[in-house]
Amino acid sequence: MIPAALAFGVLIALGTWQLQRKAWKEGLIAALNAQSQAAAAALPPPETWPTLDPARDEYRRVSFNAKFERGNEALVFASASAFRPDVSGFGFWVFTRAQLADGRSVAINRGFVPSNPTGKLNVEFSPPPAGDTAITGAVRWPDRRSWFTPEDKPSQNVFFVRDPAVLAAAKGWGSVAPFYVEQETPVPPSGWPQPGKLVPSLPNNHLQYAVTWYGLALVLAVVFAAWAVKSAGEARREV
Repeated sequence: MIPAALAFGVLIALGTWQLQRKAWKEGLIAALNAQSQAAAAALPPPETWPTLDPARDEYRRVSFNAKFERGNEALVFASASAFRPDVSGFGFWVFTRAQLADGRSVAINRGFVPSNPTGKLNVEFSPPPAGDTAITGAVRWPDRRSWFTPEDKPSQNVFFVRDPAVLAAAKGWGSVAPFYVEQETPVPPSGWPQPGKLVPSLPNNHLQYAVTWYGLALVLAVVFAAWAVKSAGEARREV
Protein backbone atom coordinates (compact mmCIF):
# COMPACT_ATOMS: atom_id res chain seq x y z
CA MET A 1 0.00 0.00 0.00
CA ILE A 2 2.77 2.44 0.91
CA PRO A 3 4.66 2.05 -2.41
CA ALA A 4 1.39 2.56 -4.32
CA ALA A 5 0.58 5.68 -2.30
CA LEU A 6 4.07 7.07 -2.89
CA ALA A 7 3.84 6.37 -6.63
CA PHE A 8 0.40 7.99 -6.77
CA GLY A 9 1.74 11.09 -4.99
CA VAL A 10 4.70 11.35 -7.36
CA LEU A 11 2.45 11.09 -10.44
CA ILE A 12 0.09 13.77 -9.12
CA ALA A 13 3.06 16.02 -8.31
CA LEU A 14 4.45 15.56 -11.83
CA GLY A 15 1.09 16.41 -13.38
CA THR A 16 0.77 19.53 -11.24
CA TRP A 17 4.31 20.59 -12.12
CA GLN A 18 3.49 20.30 -15.82
CA LEU A 19 0.44 22.54 -15.35
CA GLN A 20 2.69 25.09 -13.65
CA ARG A 21 5.15 24.79 -16.55
CA LYS A 22 2.25 25.29 -18.98
CA ALA A 23 1.31 28.59 -17.33
CA TRP A 24 4.96 29.70 -17.34
CA LYS A 25 5.41 28.76 -21.02
CA GLU A 26 2.23 30.59 -22.05
CA GLY A 27 3.48 33.72 -20.30
CA LEU A 28 6.88 33.40 -21.99
CA ILE A 29 5.33 32.93 -25.43
CA ALA A 30 3.11 35.96 -24.92
CA ALA A 31 6.09 38.07 -23.83
CA LEU A 32 8.23 36.95 -26.78
CA ASN A 33 5.44 37.61 -29.26
CA ALA A 34 4.91 41.09 -27.85
CA GLN A 35 8.64 41.84 -27.94
CA SER A 36 9.15 40.58 -31.49
CA GLN A 37 6.17 42.57 -32.78
CA ALA A 38 7.02 45.84 -31.04
CA ALA A 39 8.39 48.81 -32.94
CA ALA A 40 12.18 48.80 -33.28
CA ALA A 41 13.98 50.81 -30.58
CA ALA A 42 17.53 52.11 -30.40
CA LEU A 43 20.33 49.62 -29.93
CA PRO A 44 21.23 49.42 -26.22
CA PRO A 45 24.28 51.62 -25.57
CA PRO A 46 27.55 49.71 -25.12
CA GLU A 47 27.87 50.62 -21.44
CA THR A 48 24.69 48.63 -20.75
CA TRP A 49 25.74 45.51 -22.64
CA PRO A 50 27.15 43.67 -19.57
CA THR A 51 23.85 44.12 -17.73
CA LEU A 52 21.54 42.91 -20.50
CA ASP A 53 19.50 39.85 -19.59
CA PRO A 54 18.52 37.27 -22.24
CA ALA A 55 15.29 36.52 -20.36
CA ARG A 56 14.30 40.17 -20.64
CA ASP A 57 16.09 41.47 -23.73
CA GLU A 58 16.22 38.63 -26.26
CA TYR A 59 14.09 39.21 -29.39
CA ARG A 60 14.02 42.96 -28.71
CA ARG A 61 13.78 44.69 -32.08
CA VAL A 62 16.40 47.36 -32.65
CA SER A 63 17.33 49.88 -35.32
CA PHE A 64 20.74 51.54 -35.66
CA ASN A 65 23.40 52.71 -38.12
CA ALA A 66 26.69 50.91 -38.63
CA LYS A 67 29.32 50.11 -41.25
CA PHE A 68 29.60 46.51 -42.39
CA GLU A 69 33.02 44.95 -42.77
CA ARG A 70 33.11 43.58 -46.31
CA GLY A 71 34.80 40.38 -47.46
CA ASN A 72 35.24 38.80 -44.02
CA GLU A 73 31.97 36.93 -43.42
CA ALA A 74 31.65 33.88 -41.17
CA LEU A 75 29.38 31.06 -42.33
CA VAL A 76 27.44 29.08 -39.71
CA PHE A 77 26.08 25.80 -41.05
CA ALA A 78 22.67 24.74 -39.73
CA SER A 79 19.23 23.59 -40.66
CA ALA A 80 16.67 26.34 -40.97
CA SER A 81 15.48 27.86 -37.70
CA ALA A 82 11.99 27.33 -36.29
CA PHE A 83 12.05 31.09 -35.65
CA ARG A 84 12.33 31.74 -39.39
CA PRO A 85 9.37 30.00 -41.10
CA ASP A 86 10.28 31.73 -44.36
CA VAL A 87 13.37 29.54 -44.86
CA SER A 88 13.78 25.77 -44.94
CA GLY A 89 16.33 23.01 -45.41
CA PHE A 90 20.09 23.13 -44.88
CA GLY A 91 22.17 26.22 -45.35
CA PHE A 92 24.42 28.84 -43.84
CA TRP A 93 23.74 31.86 -41.67
CA VAL A 94 25.99 34.64 -42.97
CA PHE A 95 27.57 36.64 -40.12
CA THR A 96 29.33 39.95 -40.66
CA ARG A 97 30.91 42.44 -38.29
CA ALA A 98 29.29 45.88 -38.19
CA GLN A 99 31.09 48.85 -36.62
CA LEU A 100 29.15 51.50 -34.70
CA ALA A 101 30.00 55.21 -34.76
CA ASP A 102 31.89 54.92 -31.44
CA GLY A 103 34.09 52.12 -32.80
CA ARG A 104 32.32 49.27 -30.98
CA SER A 105 31.29 46.26 -33.04
CA VAL A 106 28.22 44.06 -33.29
CA ALA A 107 27.96 40.73 -35.12
CA ILE A 108 25.11 40.75 -37.62
CA ASN A 109 23.40 37.64 -38.90
CA ARG A 110 22.63 38.94 -42.39
CA GLY A 111 20.41 35.98 -43.23
CA PHE A 112 20.16 32.49 -44.66
CA VAL A 113 21.74 31.00 -47.78
CA PRO A 114 20.56 27.50 -48.81
CA SER A 115 23.01 24.68 -49.42
CA ASN A 116 22.95 20.94 -49.95
CA PRO A 117 23.50 18.68 -46.91
CA THR A 118 27.23 18.45 -47.67
CA GLY A 119 27.61 22.21 -47.28
CA LYS A 120 27.90 23.36 -50.90
CA LEU A 121 26.11 26.66 -51.46
CA ASN A 122 23.18 26.51 -53.86
CA VAL A 123 23.30 30.26 -54.61
CA GLU A 124 25.77 33.13 -54.49
CA PHE A 125 25.06 35.81 -51.90
CA SER A 126 25.50 39.57 -52.16
CA PRO A 127 28.13 41.45 -50.14
CA PRO A 128 26.86 43.81 -47.43
CA PRO A 129 26.18 47.44 -48.32
CA ALA A 130 29.12 49.83 -48.32
CA GLY A 131 29.26 52.83 -46.01
CA ASP A 132 26.98 53.83 -43.18
CA THR A 133 23.91 51.59 -43.27
CA ALA A 134 20.60 51.64 -41.40
CA ILE A 135 20.09 48.17 -39.91
CA THR A 136 16.92 46.81 -38.33
CA GLY A 137 16.78 43.44 -36.61
CA ALA A 138 16.28 41.49 -33.39
CA VAL A 139 18.70 40.95 -30.54
CA ARG A 140 19.73 37.31 -30.02
CA TRP A 141 22.03 35.55 -27.58
CA PRO A 142 24.69 32.98 -28.55
CA ASP A 143 23.93 29.34 -29.22
CA ARG A 144 25.11 26.84 -26.65
CA ARG A 145 27.51 24.19 -27.87
CA SER A 146 26.36 20.66 -26.98
CA TRP A 147 28.04 17.26 -27.00
CA PHE A 148 26.61 16.70 -30.47
CA THR A 149 27.80 19.98 -32.01
CA PRO A 150 30.53 19.36 -34.62
CA GLU A 151 33.88 21.05 -34.25
CA ASP A 152 34.20 24.34 -36.09
CA LYS A 153 36.39 24.47 -39.21
CA PRO A 154 37.86 27.99 -39.22
CA SER A 155 40.27 27.16 -42.05
CA GLN A 156 37.23 26.41 -44.24
CA ASN A 157 35.18 29.29 -42.81
CA VAL A 158 32.58 26.84 -41.52
CA PHE A 159 31.18 27.16 -38.00
CA PHE A 160 28.39 25.36 -36.16
CA VAL A 161 27.31 27.75 -33.41
CA ARG A 162 25.95 31.26 -33.68
CA ASP A 163 28.30 32.67 -31.07
CA PRO A 164 29.68 36.16 -31.81
CA ALA A 165 32.67 35.72 -29.48
CA VAL A 166 33.72 32.49 -31.24
CA LEU A 167 33.24 33.99 -34.69
CA ALA A 168 35.06 37.19 -33.76
CA ALA A 169 38.07 35.29 -32.43
CA ALA A 170 38.30 33.15 -35.57
CA LYS A 171 37.75 36.01 -38.03
CA GLY A 172 39.83 38.67 -36.28
CA TRP A 173 36.88 40.98 -35.65
CA GLY A 174 38.19 42.12 -32.29
CA SER A 175 35.82 42.72 -29.38
CA VAL A 176 32.12 42.45 -30.24
CA ALA A 177 28.84 42.77 -28.32
CA PRO A 178 27.84 39.72 -26.23
CA PHE A 179 24.74 39.37 -28.42
CA TYR A 180 24.20 39.38 -32.17
CA VAL A 181 21.48 40.94 -34.30
CA GLU A 182 19.22 38.97 -36.65
CA GLN A 183 18.91 41.32 -39.61
CA GLU A 184 15.50 42.19 -41.03
CA THR A 185 16.59 45.05 -43.26
CA PRO A 186 18.21 46.03 -45.52
CA VAL A 187 17.38 43.24 -47.99
CA PRO A 188 20.27 42.48 -50.40
CA PRO A 189 19.62 43.19 -54.11
CA SER A 190 19.88 39.48 -54.94
CA GLY A 191 17.77 38.44 -51.96
CA TRP A 192 20.71 36.39 -50.60
CA PRO A 193 21.54 36.06 -47.81
CA GLN A 194 17.84 36.10 -46.97
CA PRO A 195 17.10 38.28 -43.93
CA GLY A 196 13.72 38.15 -42.25
CA LYS A 197 11.66 38.86 -39.19
CA LEU A 198 11.80 36.39 -36.33
CA VAL A 199 8.61 34.56 -35.35
CA PRO A 200 9.11 33.13 -31.82
CA SER A 201 7.86 29.56 -31.88
CA LEU A 202 8.20 27.61 -28.67
CA PRO A 203 6.62 24.18 -28.19
CA ASN A 204 4.01 24.02 -25.45
CA ASN A 205 3.14 20.38 -24.80
CA HIS A 206 2.83 20.68 -21.04
CA LEU A 207 -0.95 20.08 -20.98
CA GLN A 208 -0.41 16.80 -22.82
CA TYR A 209 2.29 15.82 -20.33
CA ALA A 210 0.06 16.76 -17.39
CA VAL A 211 -2.80 14.65 -18.77
CA THR A 212 -0.37 11.75 -19.17
CA TRP A 213 0.85 11.94 -15.57
CA TYR A 214 -2.67 12.38 -14.17
CA GLY A 215 -3.86 9.53 -16.39
CA LEU A 216 -1.18 7.23 -15.02
CA ALA A 217 -2.19 8.24 -11.49
CA LEU A 218 -5.81 7.36 -12.29
CA VAL A 219 -4.80 4.01 -13.74
CA LEU A 220 -2.73 3.28 -10.66
CA ALA A 221 -5.66 4.20 -8.40
CA VAL A 222 -8.06 1.94 -10.36
CA VAL A 223 -5.61 -0.97 -10.35
CA PHE A 224 -4.96 -0.54 -6.63
CA ALA A 225 -8.70 -0.32 -5.88
CA ALA A 226 -9.34 -3.50 -7.88
CA TRP A 227 -6.54 -5.26 -6.03
CA ALA A 228 -7.85 -4.04 -2.66
CA VAL A 229 -11.41 -5.27 -3.42
CA LYS A 230 -10.09 -8.62 -4.60
CA SER A 231 -7.86 -8.98 -1.54
CA ALA A 232 -10.74 -8.10 0.79
CA GLY A 233 -12.98 -10.68 -0.89
CA GLU A 234 -10.34 -13.40 -0.57
CA ALA A 235 -9.83 -12.51 3.10
CA ARG A 236 -13.59 -12.88 3.80
CA ARG A 237 -13.71 -16.27 2.07
CA GLU A 238 -10.79 -17.50 4.14
CA VAL A 239 -12.64 -16.48 7.30
